[in-house]
Amino acid sequence: MDINQSLISKHAKSFSWAGFFLSKETFSKCSVLYDFCRTIDDIADEDGKLDAKKKKFLEFKSEFKNKNFSNNIIKNIHKLLEEEGISHKIVNDLFDGIESDLKNEVSFNNKKDLLIYSYQVAGTVGLMMAKILKVKNQQSLRCAVDLGVAMQLTNITRDVIEDKNRNRTYIKPDFNSIRETISLADTFYQSSFPAIKNIPIFSRFAILVARRIYKRIGYEILFKKNIETYNSAGKIYVSVLGKAVETFLSFFDLIKLFFINSSEQEKQNEHIMLHKEINLDEKI
Repeated sequence: MDINQSLISKHAKSFSWAGFFLSKETFSKCSVLYDFCRTIDDIADEDGKLDAKKKKFLEFKSEFKNKNFSNNIIKNIHKLLEEEGISHKIVNDLFDGIESDLKNEVSFNNKKDLLIYSYQVAGTVGLMMAKILKVKNQQSLRCAVDLGVAMQLTNITRDVIEDKNRNRTYIKPDFNSIRETISLADTFYQSSFPAIKNIPIFSRFAILVARRIYKRIGYEILFKKNIETYNSAGKIYVSVLGKAVETFLSFFDLIKLFFINSSEQEKQNEHIMLHKEINLDEKI
């Protein structure tokens, strides 16, 4: 537990902040999920030759499929999947997304590819998180995918330079493309909001906080106003003061949820496009 907490504190400061509002048991399960996802992600992003990274990735994937419980990360994630009734098909989608990064060059040419990738590497995590939080409603589980996609789109807008250095071009490295992707992320943040009403109340606030803080990253990026300022800013984070403000505003979101229909959802073309490509019924 201590190791997982330190990993989240070191690598996922926004989630660590929001995790303060979860029960110890729920946070512990989220830590297991984070540790697993971080391990896979680190294999793809670490320095080294591509062939060596592919080999390491395939070995870890094989350990997962063959239930090599001598590896505590594998042991813990399998226990979590069984306890929470999480389909292995979701994890397979996550593996597919990470594996797609293990190329000499990654370049997306259209919005559909961007959304499918965002589902694979983050929408899957949102879906698994919803299962941990005891969400049962199928529409709400779909909206958990939307929140994961929104957060991944935010990550992509923040990491354009870092990704370019790894020969990954998810979006064009210009400020107009960054601005358009932040707007796209906002569509998914909006569509995810009503379904948070169906999260058990003792976990609901933590998700509202995480959603607000991550959305704030996009606004911090927009404050840079042009690609030159963006390039010189380094990795963009939300300050402690900014997190405190977004946490305070999350109380108003919590109240707002009591007055909306949890089945309401933005029916944007991008949202419809994603759900046409991903058969969620067999995974939720």
